[in-house]
Amino acid sequence: MSFSSQITRLPIPVDAARGQSALALTGIEDAPLCDLIRGAAGCSPYLAGLIGHEAGWLAERLTAPGSTAPDLTLRETEGFEALSADALGPALRRAKRRVALWTALCDLGGVWTLEQVTGELTALADRATDLALRVHVRHEIARGKLPQTDSDAGGLTALAMGKMGAGELNYSSDIDLIVFFDDQAYAPEDRQEARASLIRATRRAAATLSDVTDQGYVFRTDLRLRPDAAVTPVCISVSAALAYYEAEGRTWERGAYIKARPCAGNIAVGEAFLRDLTPFVWRRHLDFATIQDADDMRRRIREHKGLNGRIEVPGHNMKLGRGGIREIEFFTQTRQLIAGGRDPSLRVRGTVEGLARLAEKGWVPPEVADELTAHYREHRDIEHRIQMVNDAQTHAVPASAEGVATIAALSGTGDAAAWSARLAERLERVEALTGEFFSTSERAERPQLSPEAEAIVGGWRAYQALRTERARQVFARIEPDLLARLTAATHAGEALARFDAFLAGLPAGVQLFSLFEANPQLIDLIVDICGTAPGLAAHLARHPEVLDAVLGGSFFHEWPGAAALRQDLDRKLAEELAAPAGGYERALDAARRWAHEWQFRTGVHHLRALIGSEEAGGQYADIADAAVGALFPLVADEFARRHGPAPGRGAVVLGMGSLGARQLNAASDLDLIVIYDAAGAESSDGPKPLATRPYYARLTQAMITALSAPTSAGRLYEVDMRLRPSGRQGPVATSVQSFRDYQMTEAWTWEHLALTRARVIGGCGAEMAQLPDEVEALRVEVLRDRGCDPRVLPDLAEMRARIFAAKAPDGAWEAKIGHGRLQDIELLAQSFALRTGSPARAAAAQLRTGARAGLIDRASAETLATARRFLWSLQCAGRLLTEKPLDMESIGKGGQAFLLRETGADSLEALAARLAGAVEASGTVIEAAIAERQAAPIG
Repeated sequence: MSFSSQITRLPIPVDAARGQSALALTGIEDAPLCDLIRGAAGCSPYLAGLIGHEAGWLAERLTAPGSTAPDLTLRETEGFEALSADALGPALRRAKRRVALWTALCDLGGVWTLEQVTGELTALADRATDLALRVHVRHEIARGKLPQTDSDAGGLTALAMGKMGAGELNYSSDIDLIVFFDDQAYAPEDRQEARASLIRATRRAAATLSDVTDQGYVFRTDLRLRPDAAVTPVCISVSAALAYYEAEGRTWERGAYIKARPCAGNIAVGEAFLRDLTPFVWRRHLDFATIQDADDMRRRIREHKGLNGRIEVPGHNMKLGRGGIREIEFFTQTRQLIAGGRDPSLRVRGTVEGLARLAEKGWVPPEVADELTAHYREHRDIEHRIQMVNDAQTHAVPASAEGVATIAALSGTGDAAAWSARLAERLERVEALTGEFFSTSERAERPQLSPEAEAIVGGWRAYQALRTERARQVFARIEPDLLARLTAATHAGEALARFDAFLAGLPAGVQLFSLFEANPQLIDLIVDICGTAPGLAAHLARHPEVLDAVLGGSFFHEWPGAAALRQDLDRKLAEELAAPAGGYERALDAARRWAHEWQFRTGVHHLRALIGSEEAGGQYADIADAAVGALFPLVADEFARRHGPAPGRGAVVLGMGSLGARQLNAASDLDLIVIYDAAGAESSDGPKPLATRPYYARLTQAMITALSAPTSAGRLYEVDMRLRPSGRQGPVATSVQSFRDYQMTEAWTWEHLALTRARVIGGCGAEMAQLPDEVEALRVEVLRDRGCDPRVLPDLAEMRARIFAAKAPDGAWEAKIGHGRLQDIELLAQSFALRTGSPARAAAAQLRTGARAGLIDRASAETLATARRFLWSLQCAGRLLTEKPLDMESIGKGGQAFLLRETGADSLEALAARLAGAVEASGTVIEAAIAERQAAPIG
């Protein structure tokens, strides 16, 4: 298609004579092209001058086939690599004239989109910067001033910042660059000399681009975004820059690096620097504290520029003024900073793309993103036309009526009043959409408190979380609303006391208080938790970052299942290992944060009756499965770095007890066994090889440490290995043959009972694919062989007696230990699985197995199943409320109401009566079943 056929709009010349004179120089006769050139030159003295300079080139290009392809920069700078420093400057200025003229005509004629226009301008800036840096680095090398290095461009790299970094340069933009050099590319003794030489090259490159000569300039170049620009040279080392950002980096610098992009020189050095800077820019947790920082910055800019007045089109600053371009950019970047640490898909440079990603992920309503995108595009179009008039780096609409009419004419309208009215409406709308995000919500009126409550609130200022002035300022804004909701809670006194304990346990407050301020619905959740579940409140105080997950969009979705959880954790661990500042320890922290979030989610769903105790038990088990399953290979890989890969076929880890039965609660530890198959291998093959037995023993200890050691992110799980062969006296890892021999010849009945709930939940080793199935087959083989032993029921009776003698029920509300309680029911159920050789692990399935085999009548089995469901509801709900023995006074009215709801009781009295009845009924059934069957075991 020809250029002429693609024209969709035309500027209107305000100086027809100037427009006609410019057209005459080109000799063009095509009518649409003539109208475009007359309109452009007739509104813009600058464009008229460019047409005069490049009339012949323009006429040839406008009529050439395929002229609108966006490859102008490459064509106009072809061969520039061979130019000297003196020749490069004039050549780049000629290229700039042509690119500026061409993009203006493509823009004014509607031939190119905004992205094509800004993309071509950015491509020229990239190319010019790269050529200028390289020619002056070569000059330093030729002078013998730059020490030898194999690093491309002497290790010098330029980062494009701001609009250049995002590919969004405006028509008469200056370019913001930060220039670094790779100090590791030079020997220590050469670094000072290299530094001085590269500083000279950077200064000369900037002059090549920005000096104004009789041929104009290429780009005004700003190097002041570098670290501590007032005292640092124009080019600093990568090491010094990273140290600065780690120690002193500020929020505005984080925002600036959203758009940072290596554009010239050694691109690999720039990319590596940005990877290393990732933790500084993209915080691990939702960072709502940036809202206030960004708002403060907006206000300071407005005050400094005197832009706080009413929106009036004449003289309005389209970039920094109210409702302007910067408002949309801040709106987008601030939300990216808030959530981009958790969601890498939000780490994009462009404003339009950023809005689209935020809408896709639910951080911005799609209709708001679409509207802001449309306003942004129109704002940028107007900004370009303002700058096209005289190639001035200005963003202000002209103050005079004639000036406004000129911009309207460049936009294709002769009705300046209508154009102005429409612009004013758009500015007001942008101000409304973005201002709502930044403005602090109206404070609720502080409620009247009792003297006791005032005493509690009066002590808050002494807590660690409120130690800084900024924390106190943010908290002061949310405190009235928080107190209003606390005092309105069903059990207000308890809610306030528990929130007091929660606040006292917080190590820091700014981020969390900012989170509450930006998301008031979270205050309802914390009030709900504090008023009902002190145990969950304590978990939240230890891990306040879990609240991030509530805002992630999927917190109240359906449970994803064990496989999806494992995939999610595997992905997070891989990201941590691959991150510049990542590694094994960071991956362990990531696993802890991941598990805490999912455990909190299950607790909240349970608390709010979205799931019951049975579902909660399964979800807690899914989380543990994923954690152990993902961490065991991670630990094995780390261990293999020192001692070589796992010898033989590898190892599997078995979940025992409640984990094996998939019935965990909020406070459960993990019972584990590790079984390996050496397959004849005597040792590992690595830098520090180990014999097979100590290899797997030490690998297992490393896994236990990975699961249970407290780190900066807290603890993952307590781990219990006492169910392994020979208990505490046995090795922590057992070979598959030793395990079989032990189970068949030495194991006690209680160990066979425990084996009924064993379940492979993870493994490691290059050849362990078949091992899980083999271990499961071995488990069933042991049960079928040893279940025929006549000692099963006598041993079970003796075990019960020892348990009852060793530990009495832990208070009146004990659900687990004691006659007729959970443990008692589960032991009998395990005996059914053992005596029938059944693979069933869950107590309910084992009870059904016993009834089908005639080991217990169906009515008795149903009595036990009903009692187990009730007792599990009491146990699981109680562990969410407190890790201590269940005490109705300590959990308060809110906790009591939760227990009553979970167990279906109308009152504490009714609950107590039901507990006593269930325990008595199940205990009677258990004793009868044991007594009746001791003389007739299954053979």
